[in-house]
Amino acid sequence: MSAREVHLELAIGRRVWTEGDKAIGRLEEVRADDQWRITEYLIGTTGLLERLSVSTLSLFGIAHKPRGYSARWDQVDLSDVRRPRLTCRKEDLQTLE
Repeated sequence: MSAREVHLELAIGRRVWTEGDKAIGRLEEVRADDQWRITEYLIGTTGLLERLSVSTLSLFGIAHKPRGYSARWDQVDLSDVRRPRLTCRKEDLQTLE
């Protein structure tokens, strides 16, 4: 398998869609290994907080718990970076809280 170049700045902040065309949250953060290969995508509020290095929403006066999903590198299709899509069911993603 050959490496593929992706402009992540175009994907960050975009809604991630399921096969049934339902949005599950925004792509907020990407984790990579020491070779700069994507290992994980963080989707939803929890990913946003990690990207901003914020440990709690109470700093902003928001009372609810942040939620989100962690997707392996192969569970998100970025062939159209403006409309990221899951390659699996939402239930197959790891839930973050």
